[in-house]
Amino acid sequence: MYLTLKEAAEYLSLSETVIEKLVQQRRIRTIHDGQQYLISKDQFTTHFKQLERYKELVEEYLNEPIPEDRDIKDED
Repeated sequence: MYLTLKEAAEYLSLSETVIEKLVQQRRIRTIHDGQQYLISKDQFTTHFKQLERYKELVEEYLNEPIPEDRDIKDED
């Protein structure tokens, strides 16, 4: 499935100018049909998989209990 620049911006929650810059930098692959640039939606699946994995790792790290510090205990 192909998306226009506007649709890709909405899909990725970015502005159209950011998408245009990424296209110009060749970080997003496009096809030009003579009137507009079209972006394949499939190229973003890896990005979203990595993003989900990163969220899981951060959540796992934040849910890890803080170890008790040995120096805090009172020895009296």
